[in-house]
Amino acid sequence: QVQLVESGGGLVQPGGSLRLSCAPSGSIFSINAMGWYRQAPGKQRELVATITSGSSTNYADSVKGRFTISRNNAKNTVYLQMNNLKPEDTAVYYCHAFIRMYSNDYGADYWGQGTQVTVSS
Repeated sequence: QVQLVESGGGLVQPGGSLRLSCAPSGSIFSINAMGWYRQAPGKQRELVATITSGSSTNYADSVKGRFTISRNNAKNTVYLQMNNLKPEDTAVYYCHAFIRMYSNDYGADYWGQGTQVTVSS
């Protein structure tokens, strides 16, 4: 069973930057949409940014102009560059991908285990 492996979380001061990365742990056929979601304590999980296989992007209003999502299709990796971080960005960030394991596979949603991002002075 393939897993999405995330990295890059941590503690940063307000105004700082972090870069998250996510990639599947094993061999796959293809990945369609990829994205990042986050969940703060006591709140529901919310969309942060998504990117299609053709690199069309979508962002939550709260992160527009500060966060950039990108992907490397050769490496099956999605990135989230987060600049000018604010305390309200503190949350567990989850990677999502729609993955086809085989050529005759319809595909399914996969989620990472989550990585903590804390913005605090």
